Amino acid sequence: MQAGDNKSYDDINVTPMVDLYLVLLLIFIIMTTASVQGLKVDLPRASKSPSLAESKTIAITVNNEGKIFLNTVPVNLQELEQRLGEAKAKNPEVPLVVKGDSRTQYQVIMDVLDVSGRVGITKIGLATQAPKK
Repeated sequence: MQAGDNKSYDDINVTPMVDLYLVLLLIFIIMTTASVQGLKVDLPRASKSPSLAESKTIAITVNNEGKIFLNTVPVNLQELEQRLGEAKAKNPEVPLVVKGDSRTQYQVIMDVLDVSGRVGITKIGLATQAPKK
């Protein structure tokens, strides 16, 4: 036996623990970005302008088939009016964002805007994409 064989180890290798923390951080980042509400639609192009980025914003999506979704839940115009009325009763200043596919019929968008006007919602935004450069 040599004199150096019976020494104690005073340090801990933390590299595997750091790897685990980085993997957990990556999973957390992916899960929080995946929880954004809405459906994927092909938005029309428009100039850059401020958006309604407040919390509790209601998103209404009209896909290319003309179907209406209220925060990813399919609704018809009567259900939309009822649910918007309930949201307006809870928060009189509730903001609304309308996302319509660029290939959808314009009449469906006008019907959605008409329903929101009847309910009394005044903070309405239309979602668009920035123009291609």
